[in-house]
Amino acid sequence: MVELYNCNTKTINNVSKMEELLLESVRISGATTLNSNFHKFSPHGVSGVVVISESHFSIHTWPEYGYCALDIFTCGDEIKSDLALEYLKRELEVGNISMIEVKRGILDFPVKLLHKPEVSKNEKF
Repeated sequence: MVELYNCNTKTINNVSKMEELLLESVRISGATTLNSNFHKFSPHGVSGVVVISESHFSIHTWPEYGYCALDIFTCGDEIKSDLALEYLKRELEVGNISMIEVKRGILDFPVKLLHKPEVSKNEKF
């Protein structure tokens, strides 16, 4: 969960630019985009989500305060969320940042993960 302060107010109020930036941050991270949905509020503000195979990236902006709330929610160890965040910080011209990482879904998994089908050694893709 990331708090972005002192952002470029014009950028964070532009719905098409915000979608473009979030989609590019997903690509940079190595995640797989499934779909996206963004909305422009009146008189200002943008909310959007990019659904990825590994969960989602979402952002909510308050241009009148130069503020964005960003969530990068992923599963596994393959996604490079730090690269995505560096890109967004640069593109949004962020002045200050506050971030907290929350480990979720820490479960005592059985040997076989129920959401991951087993593939036999003889099976071909």
